[in-house]
Amino acid sequence: MSSPLEQALAVMVTTFHKYSGKEGDKYKLSKMELKELLNNELPIFGSKQMDEVEFKRLMNDLDHNKDSEVDFKEYVCFLACITMGFNEFFKDSPTKQPRKK
Repeated sequence: MSSPLEQALAVMVTTFHKYSGKEGDKYKLSKMELKELLNNELPIFGSKQMDEVEFKRLMNDLDHNKDSEVDFKEYVCFLACITMGFNEFFKDSPTKQPRKK
């Protein structure tokens, strides 16, 4: 049986491949594929929360090699940044659970 962290890693990978390759390169997310992934899997970053100008800015920031697609490395960097933001937000939460020893 896999640990929760191993399961989380598997979800990150399978989610990328669920959306990549619907159009074009099967190992990259097109703009449409990224938008669909965000709307379905990360609705806090979806089109209901972000207008077209903001989405283009996000796409430009994620697309380090400027090929107009998001590859797996760029996607993982995005998830890492989101995770760091969540950590900052929740680290001082009063409902923080005590660490197990």
